[in-house]
Amino acid sequence: MDFNVKKLASDAGVFFTRAVQYTEEKLGQAEKTELDAHLENLIARADCTKNWTEKIFRQTEVLLQPNPIDQTGARIEEFFYEKLDRKIPSRITNAELLGQYMQDAAKEFGAGTPYGSTLITVGEFQRRLGGAEREFLQMSAINFLTPLRNFLEGDWKTISKERRLLENRRLDLDVCKARLKKAKLAEAKAAAAPDFQETRPRNYVLSASASALWSEEVDKAEHELRVAQTEFDRQAEVTRLLLEGISSTHVNHLRCLHEFVEAQAAYYTQCHKHMQDLQKELSSASGDTFPNAFAVNASTSGVSAGPSPLSAATLPGASPPSRPPNPSNALESSTLKIEEVKPPSTGTRKAKVLYDYDAADTSELSLLADELITVYTVPGMDPDWLIGERGNLKGKVPVTYLELLS
Repeated sequence: MDFNVKKLASDAGVFFTRAVQYTEEKLGQAEKTELDAHLENLIARADCTKNWTEKIFRQTEVLLQPNPIDQTGARIEEFFYEKLDRKIPSRITNAELLGQYMQDAAKEFGAGTPYGSTLITVGEFQRRLGGAEREFLQMSAINFLTPLRNFLEGDWKTISKERRLLENRRLDLDVCKARLKKAKLAEAKAAAAPDFQETRPRNYVLSASASALWSEEVDKAEHELRVAQTEFDRQAEVTRLLLEGISSTHVNHLRCLHEFVEAQAAYYTQCHKHMQDLQKELSSASGDTFPNAFAVNASTSGVSAGPSPLSAATLPGASPPSRPPNPSNALESSTLKIEEVKPPSTGTRKAKVLYDYDAADTSELSLLADELITVYTVPGMDPDWLIGERGNLKGKVPVTYLELLS
């Protein structure tokens, strides 16, 4: 084993001097060489690119593999296959697994039964959806995730390594500057002319010898400073060239983003087509027996009876009833002129408004909750509506929004 004690001691000494310089800079006890503004901007841009690329990469992985347990297992499996230099096998998607379960269940229930035949149909389309999803995952991993991962694990590691080296060169440069400054101060102090009346000749000789030694130390420190400055400038240039490559990284990631969007659009288009085909098959096979529930709800919601005024008034916090149907609006508007309607001599009543109501047209009267209005009816009018008056305003009002008072 080749164990170089001198090199180990030298490396330990360099590490110690860098640590001392760094600590003194943080405490404000030492000067620090600042990088030029252009290099500082490049570093800030690179850090921003790294941080957001990492976030986008991680969240895209979550989007493509939302189950954290499956995601962890998939990563471990990918890690082992990469270390073994083997191709990662294609995984079955959740939709494909669901389709397989449906088709297996149909065999148990009987493929000739209505339920079994429908399970087979739906299962087949689920497998198609799963196949489209698997293709989308593969395309996204190749065209989008892989370039982002290559940047984070390749280019960024190189940039980080060179930046650490630049910081070490900067610390070495500042150490040399501090050493030269101290040497010059000591040289100036040693070179000060001694007082011959109060100083012994021996001390004068020692002072002259110390001045010569410090002069040599200054020359050595200046040489070390020139070497450190050259190494720092060279490393700053290397780091600058690498950081300027971030612009090319942005261009590459932009192209990958377009490809990801194209793959996503193609995937959703395929899914939409498969679901439309499935709906057509189910509708043609059992549409008469099992009509669409949404269509049923839509057709029956218009004729559902609204709550009576009494029940609405006795239910605190009840929501307003739906607008009552008024199929005779067109007929009434041609035969019934609201402005010409006169209240009968008898038969008018007071009514309390239960909910706010916005008039749909000029023949209706807008209402505010808790206000009192006068209501009456006219011959030939829809029983779900009354004529309401409030001051000089008049119009049709729905019965379900009122509580008739005695």
